[in-house]
Amino acid sequence: MFDTITAKSGLTNRLSLSVAALTFASLFGIQTQYVSADTIILKSGQKIEGQVLKTQQDTLFVDIGVDVVKIPVDRIAERIEDTPGKDVEKVKQDSGLLRTAKLPIRTVKELVTRFAEGVVLVQTPDGLGSGFVVSDEGYCVTNYHVVEGQTRVAVTIFHRTESGEFERVAVRDVKIVALNPHFDLALLQIPKQKDIKFQPVYIAEDDSQQEGDGVFAIGSPLGLERSVSEGIVSTKNRNMEGIVYLQTTAQINPGNSGGPLFNTKGEVVGVINMKLTFGEGLGFAIPVAYLRHFIQNRDAFAFDRTNPNTGFHYLEPPRRTNPKQPYEVVKE
Repeated sequence: MFDTITAKSGLTNRLSLSVAALTFASLFGIQTQYVSADTIILKSGQKIEGQVLKTQQDTLFVDIGVDVVKIPVDRIAERIEDTPGKDVEKVKQDSGLLRTAKLPIRTVKELVTRFAEGVVLVQTPDGLGSGFVVSDEGYCVTNYHVVEGQTRVAVTIFHRTESGEFERVAVRDVKIVALNPHFDLALLQIPKQKDIKFQPVYIAEDDSQQEGDGVFAIGSPLGLERSVSEGIVSTKNRNMEGIVYLQTTAQINPGNSGGPLFNTKGEVVGVINMKLTFGEGLGFAIPVAYLRHFIQNRDAFAFDRTNPNTGFHYLEPPRRTNPKQPYEVVKE
Protein backbone atom coordinates (compact mmCIF):
# COMPACT_ATOMS: atom_id res chain seq x y z
CA MET A 1 0.00 0.00 0.00
CA PHE A 2 1.32 3.40 -0.96
CA ASP A 3 1.07 6.54 1.12
CA THR A 4 -0.67 9.68 -0.06
CA ILE A 5 0.97 13.07 0.31
CA THR A 6 -1.70 15.73 0.73
CA ALA A 7 -0.94 19.43 0.59
CA LYS A 8 -2.47 21.45 3.40
CA SER A 9 -2.75 24.72 1.57
CA GLY A 10 -3.49 26.88 4.60
CA LEU A 11 -1.97 30.25 5.37
CA THR A 12 0.38 28.86 8.02
CA ASN A 13 1.69 26.24 5.61
CA ARG A 14 2.39 28.88 2.99
CA LEU A 15 4.29 30.99 5.50
CA SER A 16 6.32 27.97 6.55
CA LEU A 17 7.78 27.41 3.09
CA SER A 18 11.52 27.55 3.22
CA VAL A 19 13.44 30.55 1.84
CA ALA A 20 15.10 28.19 -0.59
CA ALA A 21 11.75 27.10 -1.98
CA LEU A 22 10.59 30.69 -2.39
CA THR A 23 13.83 31.65 -4.10
CA PHE A 24 13.47 28.63 -6.35
CA ALA A 25 9.96 29.68 -7.31
CA SER A 26 11.10 33.23 -7.98
CA LEU A 27 13.98 32.17 -10.23
CA PHE A 28 11.76 30.02 -12.37
CA GLY A 29 9.01 32.61 -12.60
CA ILE A 30 6.53 30.43 -10.75
CA GLN A 31 3.31 32.16 -9.76
CA THR A 32 2.66 31.79 -6.03
CA GLN A 33 -1.04 32.62 -6.13
CA TYR A 34 -3.42 29.89 -5.00
CA VAL A 35 -4.14 27.05 -7.41
CA SER A 36 -6.57 24.28 -6.55
CA ALA A 37 -4.93 21.05 -5.45
CA ASP A 38 -4.50 18.58 -8.32
CA THR A 39 -4.02 14.84 -7.88
CA ILE A 40 -0.92 13.39 -9.55
CA ILE A 41 -0.91 9.60 -9.93
CA LEU A 42 2.51 8.16 -10.75
CA LYS A 43 3.09 5.08 -12.88
CA SER A 44 4.51 3.35 -9.83
CA GLY A 45 1.20 3.78 -8.01
CA GLN A 46 1.98 6.65 -5.62
CA LYS A 47 -0.43 9.54 -5.45
CA ILE A 48 0.54 13.16 -4.75
CA GLU A 49 -1.90 15.99 -4.07
CA GLY A 50 -0.73 19.57 -4.31
CA GLN A 51 -0.80 22.88 -6.14
CA VAL A 52 0.69 22.72 -9.62
CA LEU A 53 2.80 25.87 -9.81
CA LYS A 54 4.34 25.47 -13.24
CA THR A 55 4.29 23.01 -16.09
CA GLN A 56 7.30 22.53 -18.36
CA GLN A 57 7.73 20.17 -21.27
CA ASP A 58 9.35 17.47 -19.15
CA THR A 59 8.73 18.58 -15.54
CA LEU A 60 5.84 19.46 -13.25
CA PHE A 61 6.48 21.76 -10.25
CA VAL A 62 4.10 20.93 -7.39
CA ASP A 63 3.70 22.73 -4.06
CA ILE A 64 2.93 20.07 -1.43
CA GLY A 65 2.62 22.60 1.37
CA VAL A 66 6.08 22.32 2.92
CA ASP A 67 8.21 22.30 -0.22
CA VAL A 68 8.10 22.43 -4.02
CA VAL A 69 8.82 19.10 -5.69
CA LYS A 70 9.74 18.39 -9.31
CA ILE A 71 7.92 15.49 -10.96
CA PRO A 72 9.17 14.17 -14.31
CA VAL A 73 6.32 14.10 -16.81
CA ASP A 74 7.31 10.63 -18.06
CA ARG A 75 6.71 9.28 -14.50
CA ILE A 76 3.09 10.53 -14.42
CA ALA A 77 0.32 8.07 -15.22
CA GLU A 78 -2.60 10.45 -14.68
CA ARG A 79 -3.24 14.02 -13.59
CA ILE A 80 -6.66 14.87 -12.14
CA GLU A 81 -7.26 18.60 -12.12
CA ASP A 82 -9.29 20.02 -9.26
CA THR A 83 -10.83 23.37 -10.05
CA PRO A 84 -13.87 25.17 -8.58
CA GLY A 85 -17.05 23.81 -10.08
CA LYS A 86 -15.54 20.35 -10.64
CA ASP A 87 -16.20 18.97 -7.16
CA VAL A 88 -17.89 15.59 -7.22
CA GLU A 89 -21.31 16.31 -5.76
CA LYS A 90 -23.80 13.64 -4.72
CA VAL A 91 -27.14 14.12 -3.04
CA LYS A 92 -27.76 11.83 -0.09
CA GLN A 93 -30.60 9.54 -1.02
CA ASP A 94 -31.59 8.80 2.58
CA SER A 95 -32.36 12.42 3.42
CA GLY A 96 -32.97 13.95 0.01
CA LEU A 97 -31.52 17.25 1.23
CA LEU A 98 -27.96 17.11 2.53
CA ARG A 99 -25.10 17.19 0.03
CA THR A 100 -21.55 15.91 0.27
CA ALA A 101 -18.60 16.50 -2.03
CA LYS A 102 -14.97 15.53 -2.42
CA LEU A 103 -13.24 18.83 -1.70
CA PRO A 104 -9.55 19.77 -1.46
CA ILE A 105 -8.05 21.64 1.47
CA ARG A 106 -8.10 25.39 0.91
CA THR A 107 -7.34 28.54 2.87
CA VAL A 108 -10.02 30.08 5.05
CA LYS A 109 -10.08 33.15 2.82
CA GLU A 110 -10.89 31.08 -0.26
CA LEU A 111 -13.47 28.97 1.57
CA VAL A 112 -15.24 32.05 2.89
CA THR A 113 -15.35 33.50 -0.62
CA ARG A 114 -16.89 30.32 -1.94
CA PHE A 115 -19.33 29.26 0.80
CA ALA A 116 -20.29 32.46 2.65
CA GLU A 117 -23.25 32.99 0.33
CA GLY A 118 -24.86 29.86 1.83
CA VAL A 119 -24.91 31.38 5.34
CA VAL A 120 -27.95 33.48 6.27
CA LEU A 121 -29.12 35.74 9.08
CA VAL A 122 -32.25 34.41 10.83
CA GLN A 123 -34.56 36.97 12.45
CA THR A 124 -37.65 36.65 14.65
CA PRO A 125 -39.62 39.24 16.66
CA ASP A 126 -37.62 38.18 19.74
CA GLY A 127 -34.07 38.14 18.37
CA LEU A 128 -31.71 36.89 15.72
CA GLY A 129 -29.37 34.03 14.92
CA SER A 130 -27.63 32.40 11.98
CA GLY A 131 -28.39 29.54 9.63
CA PHE A 132 -27.15 27.85 6.46
CA VAL A 133 -28.80 26.67 3.25
CA VAL A 134 -28.57 22.93 2.57
CA SER A 135 -30.52 22.49 -0.68
CA ASP A 136 -31.53 24.18 -3.93
CA GLU A 137 -35.12 24.25 -2.69
CA GLY A 138 -34.21 26.75 0.03
CA TYR A 139 -34.13 24.40 3.01
CA CYS A 140 -32.16 26.00 5.80
CA VAL A 141 -30.81 24.68 9.13
CA THR A 142 -30.62 26.71 12.33
CA ASN A 143 -31.03 26.17 16.10
CA TYR A 144 -34.33 25.34 17.74
CA HIS A 145 -33.79 28.04 20.36
CA VAL A 146 -33.45 30.67 17.61
CA VAL A 147 -37.06 30.10 16.44
CA GLU A 148 -38.51 28.66 19.65
CA GLY A 149 -42.08 29.81 20.23
CA GLN A 150 -42.17 31.78 16.97
CA THR A 151 -44.54 31.61 14.02
CA ARG A 152 -43.03 34.50 12.04
CA VAL A 153 -39.47 34.02 10.80
CA ALA A 154 -37.46 36.05 8.30
CA VAL A 155 -33.98 35.56 6.86
CA THR A 156 -31.45 37.81 5.18
CA ILE A 157 -29.59 36.30 2.23
CA PHE A 158 -26.22 37.76 1.29
CA HIS A 159 -26.35 37.47 -2.49
CA ARG A 160 -23.19 37.94 -4.52
CA THR A 161 -23.74 40.24 -7.49
CA GLU A 162 -21.94 40.10 -10.84
CA SER A 163 -19.48 42.71 -9.55
CA GLY A 164 -18.49 40.35 -6.73
CA GLU A 165 -20.06 42.46 -3.98
CA PHE A 166 -22.63 41.13 -1.53
CA GLU A 167 -26.13 42.60 -1.37
CA ARG A 168 -28.63 42.01 1.44
CA VAL A 169 -31.89 40.38 0.39
CA ALA A 170 -34.52 40.24 3.16
CA VAL A 171 -37.00 37.37 2.84
CA ARG A 172 -40.12 37.14 4.98
CA ASP A 173 -42.69 34.40 5.42
CA VAL A 174 -40.05 31.73 5.94
CA LYS A 175 -41.67 28.37 6.61
CA ILE A 176 -40.81 26.36 9.73
CA VAL A 177 -40.62 22.74 8.56
CA ALA A 178 -39.39 20.76 11.58
CA LEU A 179 -38.18 21.31 15.14
CA ASN A 180 -36.08 19.13 17.43
CA PRO A 181 -35.81 20.67 20.90
CA HIS A 182 -33.72 17.77 22.23
CA PHE A 183 -30.78 18.39 19.88
CA ASP A 184 -31.54 22.12 19.43
CA LEU A 185 -32.10 21.88 15.68
CA ALA A 186 -34.64 23.45 13.34
CA LEU A 187 -35.33 23.10 9.62
CA LEU A 188 -36.71 26.09 7.71
CA GLN A 189 -37.65 26.63 4.08
CA ILE A 190 -36.95 29.95 2.37
CA PRO A 191 -39.39 30.86 -0.42
CA LYS A 192 -37.85 30.88 -3.88
CA GLN A 193 -36.61 34.29 -4.95
CA LYS A 194 -36.70 35.75 -8.43
CA ASP A 195 -33.24 36.03 -10.02
CA ILE A 196 -31.56 34.50 -6.93
CA LYS A 197 -30.27 30.96 -6.87
CA PHE A 198 -29.68 29.36 -3.50
CA GLN A 199 -26.09 28.34 -2.76
CA PRO A 200 -26.21 25.25 -0.51
CA VAL A 201 -23.23 24.23 1.57
CA TYR A 202 -21.76 20.74 1.83
CA ILE A 203 -22.13 18.54 4.89
CA ALA A 204 -19.33 16.27 6.12
CA GLU A 205 -20.13 12.59 5.70
CA ASP A 206 -18.98 11.64 9.20
CA ASP A 207 -17.39 12.91 12.41
CA SER A 208 -13.83 12.18 11.27
CA GLN A 209 -12.36 15.50 12.45
CA GLN A 210 -9.89 15.20 15.31
CA GLU A 211 -8.61 17.37 18.13
CA GLY A 212 -6.36 20.07 16.71
CA ASP A 213 -7.99 20.14 13.25
CA GLY A 214 -8.65 23.62 11.94
CA VAL A 215 -12.23 24.94 11.81
CA PHE A 216 -13.93 28.28 11.26
CA ALA A 217 -17.37 29.78 11.79
CA ILE A 218 -19.43 32.22 9.73
CA GLY A 219 -22.37 34.02 11.30
CA SER A 220 -23.79 37.23 12.71
CA PRO A 221 -22.57 37.53 16.32
CA LEU A 222 -24.34 40.40 18.10
CA GLY A 223 -25.81 41.32 14.73
CA LEU A 224 -22.43 41.83 13.05
CA GLU A 225 -23.25 40.24 9.71
CA ARG A 226 -20.92 37.84 7.87
CA SER A 227 -18.36 37.66 10.67
CA VAL A 228 -15.69 34.95 10.40
CA SER A 229 -13.85 33.42 13.38
CA GLU A 230 -11.18 30.74 13.15
CA GLY A 231 -9.96 28.12 15.62
CA ILE A 232 -9.40 24.42 16.14
CA VAL A 233 -11.35 21.46 17.45
CA SER A 234 -10.61 21.35 21.19
CA THR A 235 -12.37 18.02 21.67
CA LYS A 236 -14.78 16.11 19.47
CA ASN A 237 -16.80 14.40 22.21
CA ARG A 238 -17.62 16.85 25.01
CA ASN A 239 -20.49 15.25 26.95
CA MET A 240 -22.97 17.73 28.37
CA GLU A 241 -26.29 16.53 29.81
CA GLY A 242 -26.13 13.31 27.83
CA ILE A 243 -25.45 14.95 24.45
CA VAL A 244 -22.05 14.96 22.75
CA TYR A 245 -20.79 18.28 21.34
CA LEU A 246 -17.83 19.50 19.34
CA GLN A 247 -15.82 21.93 21.44
CA THR A 248 -13.93 24.60 19.51
CA THR A 249 -11.70 27.60 20.13
CA ALA A 250 -13.41 29.53 17.32
CA GLN A 251 -14.96 32.59 18.95
CA ILE A 252 -18.72 32.15 19.42
CA ASN A 253 -21.16 34.86 20.56
CA PRO A 254 -24.95 35.40 20.64
CA GLY A 255 -26.02 35.61 17.01
CA ASN A 256 -23.71 32.79 15.91
CA SER A 257 -26.35 30.29 17.07
CA GLY A 258 -27.51 28.07 14.22
CA GLY A 259 -24.57 28.95 11.99
CA PRO A 260 -22.20 26.42 10.41
CA LEU A 261 -18.83 25.28 11.74
CA PHE A 262 -16.66 24.48 8.70
CA ASN A 263 -13.52 22.37 8.39
CA THR A 264 -10.58 23.30 6.16
CA LYS A 265 -12.27 21.70 3.15
CA GLY A 266 -15.39 23.81 3.45
CA GLU A 267 -17.56 20.99 4.81
CA VAL A 268 -19.97 21.69 7.66
CA VAL A 269 -18.87 19.56 10.62
CA GLY A 270 -21.20 21.07 13.21
CA VAL A 271 -24.07 23.45 13.96
CA ILE A 272 -23.02 26.16 16.43
CA ASN A 273 -25.37 26.43 19.37
CA MET A 274 -23.71 27.74 22.55
CA LYS A 275 -20.66 28.98 24.47
CA LEU A 276 -19.64 29.18 28.12
CA THR A 277 -20.65 32.62 29.37
CA PHE A 278 -17.62 33.30 31.54
CA GLY A 279 -15.02 31.68 29.30
CA GLU A 280 -13.12 32.60 26.16
CA GLY A 281 -12.56 30.21 23.28
CA LEU A 282 -15.07 27.74 24.71
CA GLY A 283 -17.67 27.32 21.98
CA PHE A 284 -19.77 24.27 21.16
CA ALA A 285 -21.40 22.84 18.05
CA ILE A 286 -23.85 20.02 17.38
CA PRO A 287 -22.08 17.24 15.43
CA VAL A 288 -23.26 16.32 11.93
CA ALA A 289 -24.39 12.88 13.15
CA TYR A 290 -27.24 14.55 15.05
CA LEU A 291 -27.98 16.81 12.08
CA ARG A 292 -28.22 13.88 9.69
CA HIS A 293 -30.54 12.00 12.05
CA PHE A 294 -32.78 15.05 12.35
CA ILE A 295 -33.00 15.63 8.59
CA GLN A 296 -33.59 11.96 7.81
CA ASN A 297 -36.42 11.80 10.34
CA ARG A 298 -37.78 15.32 9.86
CA ASP A 299 -41.34 14.05 9.39
CA ALA A 300 -41.32 12.87 13.00
CA PHE A 301 -40.40 16.42 14.10
CA ALA A 302 -42.77 18.22 11.72
CA PHE A 303 -43.79 21.68 12.92
CA ASP A 304 -47.31 22.00 14.31
CA ARG A 305 -48.45 25.57 13.79
CA THR A 306 -51.12 25.28 16.48
CA ASN A 307 -48.46 24.47 19.06
CA PRO A 308 -45.20 26.24 18.11
CA ASN A 309 -43.35 25.05 21.21
CA THR A 310 -43.50 21.38 20.37
CA GLY A 311 -41.00 19.54 18.24
CA PHE A 312 -43.36 16.68 17.52
CA HIS A 313 -46.40 16.23 15.31
CA TYR A 314 -48.85 13.55 16.32
CA LEU A 315 -51.39 12.11 13.89
CA GLU A 316 -55.04 11.98 14.89
CA PRO A 317 -56.10 8.48 16.02
CA PRO A 318 -58.39 6.64 13.59
CA ARG A 319 -62.10 6.70 14.36
CA ARG A 320 -63.88 3.53 15.38
CA THR A 321 -65.98 1.98 12.65
CA ASN A 322 -67.85 -0.33 15.04
CA PRO A 323 -70.03 1.56 17.54
CA LYS A 324 -70.29 -1.48 19.80
CA GLN A 325 -67.93 -2.11 22.68
CA PRO A 326 -64.63 -3.68 21.63
CA TYR A 327 -65.34 -6.59 23.94
CA GLU A 328 -68.29 -8.06 25.83
CA VAL A 329 -68.45 -8.07 29.60
CA VAL A 330 -69.21 -11.55 30.88
CA LYS A 331 -71.05 -11.61 34.20
CA GLU A 332 -70.55 -14.61 36.39
